[in-house]
Amino acid sequence: MESNRQKKISKILQQDLADILQGAARKGGLKGVIISVSKVSVTTDLSIAKVHLSVFPSAKGEEILAGIKTNTPLIKHEISQRTKHQLRRTPNFMFFIDDSLDYIEKIDQSLKGVDNPINPSK
Repeated sequence: MESNRQKKISKILQQDLADILQGAARKGGLKGVIISVSKVSVTTDLSIAKVHLSVFPSAKGEEILAGIKTNTPLIKHEISQRTKHQLRRTPNFMFFIDDSLDYIEKIDQSLKGVDNPINPSK
């Protein structure tokens, strides 16, 4: 179970990361791409932050994730500048694609009968 401190730090990181990644997407000329930080979970010792990203359109997800992973040191530096009054040490970041929206979409399509995996007649 997360402590209040972990929750507070997760919230701060989530807001700052969203701001940084959206800004980077705009500067990088990624038109029509939306990057949102769907969840940040911090380990109990506050050394690692697992960041779950939602990317739209989802087809660009892997490409954007690779770019973010390449730039993780720059992102960490930017976060450390923003949170220097709240955090003594900036956690290391691990980035993942949050595919829950795709999963929900597949379930929705299946329920509508568009791509029903149970019905063998299609």
